Amino acid sequence: MGLILICLAFAFMGSAAHAAEAAPELGSEDKACQKCHDSEDIKPKVTEAGESLSLRISTPELLASMHNETSCTDCHEDADGKDHGKVSVPMKSKRDYRLSFQDACTTCHKKNVADFKDSVHAILVKEGSDKAPTCSDCHNSHTVRSVKLVEPIANVPCANCHKDIFKAYSGDVHGLERVAKGKSAPLCADCHKSHAIQAATLGDGIRDACLNCHKDAAVKHEVWLPNSKLHFQAIECQVCHAPNAQRRVNLRMVDGVGGKQLVEKKGVPQFDRLRKAADGTAQGFDESEMRSFLKAFNLESTGNKAILSGRLELRSGLEAHQLSTKDKALKDCKVCHENGAVPFQSVVLTMAGPDGRALRQGVEKEVLTSVTSLGSLRGFYAIGSTRIKLLDYLLVLVILGVLVVPIAHLSAHRLFKAKRDKLLAERTSSSTK
Repeated sequence: MGLILICLAFAFMGSAAHAAEAAPELGSEDKACQKCHDSEDIKPKVTEAGESLSLRISTPELLASMHNETSCTDCHEDADGKDHGKVSVPMKSKRDYRLSFQDACTTCHKKNVADFKDSVHAILVKEGSDKAPTCSDCHNSHTVRSVKLVEPIANVPCANCHKDIFKAYSGDVHGLERVAKGKSAPLCADCHKSHAIQAATLGDGIRDACLNCHKDAAVKHEVWLPNSKLHFQAIECQVCHAPNAQRRVNLRMVDGVGGKQLVEKKGVPQFDRLRKAADGTAQGFDESEMRSFLKAFNLESTGNKAILSGRLELRSGLEAHQLSTKDKALKDCKVCHENGAVPFQSVVLTMAGPDGRALRQGVEKEVLTSVTSLGSLRGFYAIGSTRIKLLDYLLVLVILGVLVVPIAHLSAHRLFKAKRDKLLAERTSSSTK
């Protein structure tokens, strides 16, 4: 028994020693850096713009971060040990300082940086926006922690810029899962991605994000929703799952061959120029103006022919982040499928700009039921709401055609019955002679 206790004691001491060895420590150079930067005496840096930038870095927080094995000079390559802290280094602003470190992230985070370069945020940075986030705006390089940790949603960096949307999210079904229950419910990056962020209006990324978690949604909807596949293609999930939101029809410009959403070329404002030329009243396209716009657009576009793809969506991004529990989701077909349905009273035409963000033009609701709809607006005919009269007339003609053929056949059969009987009698009489 004593031998067993001795063995356990040695095992415990060994595991403790291993844990102590595994604990991250600062290197000698980093300790020299922290001797000043983790001191209460270190003064903040005042930029030329008059901003105060704290230079203090907590050693325990640094060691607890994802960068605990990264040396200070890995990022601060230009720090000269002899002059650092002794010679004043000019700094225009906090923003300018953060931008100067963008390339430092590339050394270790090549894939994330590559994804970021094609994102909406990166495009805004290139355009000179002083609000578009850089790496360090979202990730404090000295305290960065794993995204897998379930932390209070107030710590999510997206809240710094998107305050109104984040407030709405905090009170919806996903946000409450984290606030009230502390669960790992979807956060911003789960739906919008963390680095390769694209405009929500571009493609079907948001719908696909919903289905990525709710994998059985399509199957469950098939139980009660007729033609559920078409509903999933033409209606955003939030349309039904944010029951108090305002809805509209979005006519997206897509390639008539492949159905891919058209994106305007940078530096060629084709959409804005042609829509202004076509909209004579500046009150939104009527049927004639819509037809004129599409004709002019397609004459200039040699590579593809633009058609319209209808989609039912919410009017604002704020409302799209106010999702309710599934028991409160809309299941009343009349919301959309009745004459004068509210969602069909608001219509917009959109084309994706160079950065993916939507370029919009108001459209009169009558366009949905016009002849233009037959030629350019495919696959968006909601029974009971978008009543296209020409389609009704064609349906009547088809029905009449189906009925006329058998009626004419019966009538002809009766009219010529006497003649047929006479011919049959003559043939019978001649054959007996």
